[in-house]
Amino acid sequence: MPDIQKKLLCRVTDANFNRAREGLRVCEEFTRFFLDDRGLTKALKKARSDISRIYTGLSHNTRKALFSARDTASDVGRAGFPFEKKKEKPVDIYWASLQRSKEALRVLEEFAKLGGPGSRSSDDFKKMRFKLYDIEKQSFKRLQKLK
Repeated sequence: MPDIQKKLLCRVTDANFNRAREGLRVCEEFTRFFLDDRGLTKALKKARSDISRIYTGLSHNTRKALFSARDTASDVGRAGFPFEKKKEKPVDIYWASLQRSKEALRVLEEFAKLGGPGSRSSDDFKKMRFKLYDIEKQSFKRLQKLK
C-alpha cells in the first residue's frame, strides 16, 4: 500500500475511533442524567471502554501513526453541516450521538478489511456495532416516555 494511502487510512481510523467514543460518551451522559438509568449507562460505558481498550491495545507506533496523521486544520468535514447544528429536544442529541457511534464502528469495520494500521478483525467492530443495536432497542421504550 502506498504511503499516502497508509496516511489516509490512519486519518480515517483515528477519526472514527474518536467519533465512536465521543458519541457514546454523549449517550452515556444522557442515560445517566435524563433517564437516570443505571443499566443503560453501564452498557454504554462498557461499549465506550471496549473501544478505548482496542485503541490502547494498539502498539505505541500504531497509535503514534494514527495521531500523526490527524489533520484537523485542513479537514473538509470540520465545519460540519447546518442540519447538525440544531436539535429540538435532548432526546434528539441521544439519537444523533448513537447513530454517529454506530456509523463510526461501521467505518472501522469496513476499513479493517484493508488490514491497515490499527486494524483488527472487522468482525470485532461488527460485534460492537451489533451491541449498540441492542442498546438502541433497550433504550427505545425509555425514550418514548420522554416525548
